[in-house]
Amino acid sequence: MTPDPAVTVVEQETFVVPDFTVKDLLSAIPAHCFKRSALRSSSYMFWDFFVIGCSYKATSFADTYIDPSVIDLPHPALYGAARVSLWALYSFWVGLFGTGLWIIAHECGHQAFSESKALNNTVGWVLHSALGVPYHSWRISHGKHHASTGHVALDQAYVPPTRSEAGLKPFDPSRDEDLLGSRVSDEVKKELWEAVGESPLGNAWGVASYLLLGWPMYLFLNAAGQRRYPKWTNHFNPNAVIFAPHQFRQIVLSDIGCAIWLGAIIASVYTWDFVTVFRVYLAPYLWVNHWLICITFLQHTDPFLPHYRAPEFTFPRGALCTVDRSLLGDLGSVMGWIGAHSTHGISETHILHHVSSKIPHYHAWEASAALKKKLTASGMKHLNGGAVGWAEMYRVFRECKFIEDEGDVVFYKNGYGLAPMRPVFNDASASDSGIEMGGK
Repeated sequence: MTPDPAVTVVEQETFVVPDFTVKDLLSAIPAHCFKRSALRSSSYMFWDFFVIGCSYKATSFADTYIDPSVIDLPHPALYGAARVSLWALYSFWVGLFGTGLWIIAHECGHQAFSESKALNNTVGWVLHSALGVPYHSWRISHGKHHASTGHVALDQAYVPPTRSEAGLKPFDPSRDEDLLGSRVSDEVKKELWEAVGESPLGNAWGVASYLLLGWPMYLFLNAAGQRRYPKWTNHFNPNAVIFAPHQFRQIVLSDIGCAIWLGAIIASVYTWDFVTVFRVYLAPYLWVNHWLICITFLQHTDPFLPHYRAPEFTFPRGALCTVDRSLLGDLGSVMGWIGAHSTHGISETHILHHVSSKIPHYHAWEASAALKKKLTASGMKHLNGGAVGWAEMYRVFRECKFIEDEGDVVFYKNGYGLAPMRPVFNDASASDSGIEMGGK
């Protein structure tokens, strides 16, 4: 008798699919947290500009001291190295506060900046245009993301590839493979591992390409966006499937803002030189794009976060299909505070942001604490994930490879076809969709 092939079995943690209503979630938040103030929001915007301006002046001043007539270094090459290090630190620091300005423009798109829609859209257009972002175009697609977060067929960003989209062999239960990812034969493990190209170098390259090119690739090519959209869908075409016909002029206005931005960069290079423009503006700009992808990818991607198909999707379930993380928290409490302060807590209060995106960031901390108190009391876990940084980006990228083509509540599987989570329902009246019920 031929023995069964070796099988790997993992003990999975259960995820109780939440059944909150929108009213349940909003009622946990203090009423004053919904109040928006143009004056208070503006103060944070001007603070970001002030920090950026002071950083430039301080760096420029320090640069004048990197000179043989002022300081004696043991080798001439060290002067250039010191200057590069100084401006590299400047770009990192300004990139953080530039991300803060990005977040304020993002709040304008959610109408959280003030009570005035006209003021919100004006400030948002100016700030996002100054960062090369098509304001209305992204505002519209981002609104759809909020309406369908975690929906496999409708979400707009970080949509997980299915088994078939990843080019893997179809699921076959006869080969000792569990649909929910609790067990898999060594034969299937080997096939999957080889097919997804799993390797430390490949994962590192994947993370680097995401961080360096992820944002422009999303805007121009819909990379990691909704896969049902036609090829060449992008945020600059007023006729793109993302937008409705009545939004045509808003998309054109967004394109004009980006054209002005690009023209300003070209004019600056002509007026000064590329090196000056790069170190003063472009290097921090690249950091802004880096943080944007790093933060948002980790907010919406983790092995313990579910994704839903239409039969089981609701807005509250989608809103809770995200996680709070501490930006730079892996570098210590001081850096964690700097990360949260400079980016206005967008990473630390993201669950709350998806429950009610009109709450301004300065109320988000209190509102988030109140919401989490209710969620924790209901038994929800994994409200906080690992700190935002390269190490966590690598871990998540390595562990989240694909989801199954079947199932209405699905979790990422790793390169071996294993998943750490399995969904259960509290309520026996819910459609089981092939998922076990809590208590059964």
